[in-house]
Amino acid sequence: MGTRGHDRQIDNIEFNVGSIERSKAFYGAVFGWTFTDFGPTYCEFSDGRLTGGFTTGEAVRPGGPLVILYADDLAGTQRRIEATGAKITREIFAFPGGRRFHFADPDGYELAVWSAQ
Repeated sequence: MGTRGHDRQIDNIEFNVGSIERSKAFYGAVFGWTFTDFGPTYCEFSDGRLTGGFTTGEAVRPGGPLVILYADDLAGTQRRIEATGAKITREIFAFPGGRRFHFADPDGYELAVWSAQ
């Protein structure tokens, strides 16, 4: 899990996935995440600030909390997501403070990406 001592901050996010390799390929290509394998059913990911895990130990459960990622280049990030074949579920829209869009990852989890620009 993440570094201890960051009271009331997200420490870890875990995704139940159908294929760890597919998830690693997707998140590595789009967001540049790095990975550490811990056996055949668990892989830790890191975005350089936050850690989490992919596991095949339980059934895929799309839904849950909306994880929102930040991107300096919102349109470029959307293009990289679309290049993997993933589905954009909500096109770029403005909100107070920035713009964002939503997408579904290969297992159906909905996430969002936002930018202040």
